[in-house]
Amino acid sequence: MSQPIDTLPSQTKRRRSRLKRGGVIGVVVVLLVLLVSGIRHAQRRAKPAAGPIPQSVSVARVARGDVPVRLIELGTVTPLTTVTVRSQISGYLTEVGFTEGEEVTQGAFLAQVDPRPYQAILTQYQGNLLRDQALLTNARLDLHRYDRLVKLNSIAEQNLDTARASVGQYEGAVKTDQGLIAGEQVNLIYAHITAPIAGRIGLRLVDPGNYVTPGDTTGIAVLTQMKPMSVIFTVPETRLTEVLAGLRAGPLAVVARDGDAGPVLAAGNVRTIDNQVDTTTGMVKLRAIFPNTDEALFPNAFVTVSLLVTTHRDAVVVPSDAVQHGTPGNYVFLVKPDDTVTLRAVTIGDSADGRTEILAGLTEGERVVLQGTSRLREGAKIAVVPAT
Repeated sequence: MSQPIDTLPSQTKRRRSRLKRGGVIGVVVVLLVLLVSGIRHAQRRAKPAAGPIPQSVSVARVARGDVPVRLIELGTVTPLTTVTVRSQISGYLTEVGFTEGEEVTQGAFLAQVDPRPYQAILTQYQGNLLRDQALLTNARLDLHRYDRLVKLNSIAEQNLDTARASVGQYEGAVKTDQGLIAGEQVNLIYAHITAPIAGRIGLRLVDPGNYVTPGDTTGIAVLTQMKPMSVIFTVPETRLTEVLAGLRAGPLAVVARDGDAGPVLAAGNVRTIDNQVDTTTGMVKLRAIFPNTDEALFPNAFVTVSLLVTTHRDAVVVPSDAVQHGTPGNYVFLVKPDDTVTLRAVTIGDSADGRTEILAGLTEGERVVLQGTSRLREGAKIAVVPAT
């Protein structure tokens, strides 16, 4: 039996096959979409309406405690004594007796100016003194003789007056010689330059062999007292009453830090306060004294000064992070018994050690939001979590 002859081209067969497969796939996709939509619709009908999601926050209780009142100001390390060592006479510098940067005691040898010209002048003045003393002795003898002869009416009284004048003249010459000798002796002392104070000496400003004079502005070296050390800082005149009250009660404690949050360099006390307010800045200067035994405070350095003015005892306090600042002023988010929050305006006082004094608006025992305030609104529901 003969087979039927396939009269369709092979390309047409393949096209029909692809169309059949595509139709099947399309039907399957439509069925899946309808199935998923039905499931979601059923879930939507079965799920009850959800309320607002509680905000996760940490809270803190309003408490009572002591609040130290501190003024944080910028200060300058200022030595109690700084001396530029200069020569008080003119001459060649023959020797420098110090090592740069070393600690020296008061009276220690620092430098030597050539003393020979002054020694020669001193010798000359001493010779003049001997001559005038001899002349004075002879004039006094003449005066004594003339006095006796006048009493005997042997000579005219004019000779006695001349003798008295000669004695006065030579007494004046002796005094002049003694003054010139004392001046040269002082110059010889000045030729041997010593430390006027105890402290640390700086870099050498002139080398041996140079001619120095009292008019030299540079000097030989700068000597600075390192222990004790002072810091000069300013406080606003609005806080002056508190500072004065604290000073009357006793020494005010001061801490010097390296920068705002740097390590503590030294602790000391306020010694004195300036006698007037700077009308340009509205600030008044204070000087604090530090032992500086380790020389942590270095002259002319800037430090942050923390001045303890007083301490507010048994004050109402909250963590400083709980206090917000905005259009209503200072406020906190107060936690109500139903775990919702309400915005409460507060009047704040001083802050210290991460706590802020509350002058009005809160009472001890109430709860305030500490962390998580960024998205809170009036009446928001909260969920309390531990603070991080």
